[in-house]
Amino acid sequence: MRQHMKLSPALWSFVAHEGIEPTNNAAERALRRGVLWRKRSFGSQSDRGLRFTERILTTVTTLRQQQRNVWDFLAFACQAQHPGLPAPSLLPVNSDVDPVFTN
Repeated sequence: MRQHMKLSPALWSFVAHEGIEPTNNAAERALRRGVLWRKRSFGSQSDRGLRFTERILTTVTTLRQQQRNVWDFLAFACQAQHPGLPAPSLLPVNSDVDPVFTN
């Protein structure tokens, strides 16, 4: 009960601050694609497979949230790897810095 009382002000912050959602629906929707992928593929059988899955899901989710083209980003990342070019960034796009990946 003491722990609940400590958290009580944070539980009601959506009432005091406009724009804060009262639910975690957005976070759960963001996780859904990964949950379904793992369910259909029966998870991963190796550490390497786990790393790939977590990295590709993070990349796809981040790019979609930024409304950037996933396939263009992945193609550029693959092309940059071989000649030793720097990898593209998942940080939000600044139109002066990285205009190639905007939709």
